[in-house]
Amino acid sequence: MTTALLDLTRAQIIAFRRRAGALDRRLPPGPDSLRQAAWAGLQDSMPRAALLSIHARVEGTEPATWEDPALVQLWGPRHNVYTVAARDLALFSIAIHPDDERGRRRADQGAALLAGLGGARMNHEEVSRVLGVGQGLLMYAATTGTVLIRWDGARRPTVWSVPPPEADPHEARLELARRYLHVCGPTTTAALGWWSGLGGRAAMAALEALAGELTPVRTPIGDGWILAADEDGFRAAPGPAAPARLLPSGDVFLLFQGLDRELLVPDAARRQALWTSRVWPGGVLVDGEVVGTWRRAGATLTVQPWAPLSPAGRQAVEREAACLPLPGIRGPISVRWEDWP
Repeated sequence: MTTALLDLTRAQIIAFRRRAGALDRRLPPGPDSLRQAAWAGLQDSMPRAALLSIHARVEGTEPATWEDPALVQLWGPRHNVYTVAARDLALFSIAIHPDDERGRRRADQGAALLAGLGGARMNHEEVSRVLGVGQGLLMYAATTGTVLIRWDGARRPTVWSVPPPEADPHEARLELARRYLHVCGPTTTAALGWWSGLGGRAAMAALEALAGELTPVRTPIGDGWILAADEDGFRAAPGPAAPARLLPSGDVFLLFQGLDRELLVPDAARRQALWTSRVWPGGVLVDGEVVGTWRRAGATLTVQPWAPLSPAGRQAVEREAACLPLPGIRGPISVRWEDWP
C-alpha cells in the first residue's frame, strides 16, 4: 500500500464505474457475461430487478435469463435477495457469515434445521411453519452458503438446502471486497461495511488484509481506496458512453449511501428524488450520467427527467424502454414523460 494519494476527478470515477460495470457497451450473451454482469452481485429485492440489471449489461437478455443455470438466488448482503453467479456463491454467503458468536450460532442453527428437510423445496412460510422457527432465521442461515431460494417477485420465495461451497471463508471475504472495490471504487471502510452488511470493523480488517493490493486516492468527496490493478483504468481516457440505460432500483451503479451519493448525483434535490424515504425508483442513465428516474406500471414506463432532454436523448430512452425483457407483458411498452417539479 503506497502513501502518496492519487487525485481522481468525479468524471474519472464515474467513467471507470461504468466501464467496470459493463454499462457503456453490452456484453455478448453467455454464462461468462452473466458472471461479469453479476461481479458485485445483482440485488433482486424489487421484482425482477436483477433481470433488468442484466439487460443493461448483456445482449440478448430475455424474460427468463434470470433463471439461467449459471445464476443462483439467495439472501445476500444486508439480507436482501441477490442473484449471483453460481460459481461465486461463497462470496455472497460464507464471506459474510457473522463474526460474532451469537450471530454465527443463529446462522448455523437455521442451516442445520433446513438441512434436516433433505433438500426439499418448500415455500418460505411453509418451511418456517414446519421447522417451528421465524422466517428471519433462514435469512441468517443463508450466510452458511447452504440456503438457496427462488423468488419470482409474485409469491413467497421457495427455499431449499444445498451442500456448502468449497471455499475458504477468509479468502472469500477478501475477494468480495475486491469485487466491491473494482465495481464501486473508490471506497472506504464505512461504504464497504454498509454494502456488505459486515460493519466497519470487519470491513477495515478486510482492507488491511488487502493492503498490498490497494492504492490510496483523493476524490471530490474525500479520501478512499482503489485496487492498484485498476489505477491505469481510472487514468484512461473515457470511451463513448451508451446513449441510454434504464437501471432498476438497487442496481449496483446506484447502490450507495452518504457522501457516495453526492458523487454520483451532486444536486441535493435530485438525490432526494432518486433515493427516496420509501421505495426507490429506477435511475435513467443518458450519455453516462444519471439524468432522472423511472417507474413502471404494467406496460407503461413513467420517466421523469430532471432537466429537458435532447430529442436524441428522449429517443434513446424510448428505444431502451421498448426492448426491456419484462415477464408477462404483452404488446409494446410505452413511455410517459413527466415533468420534474
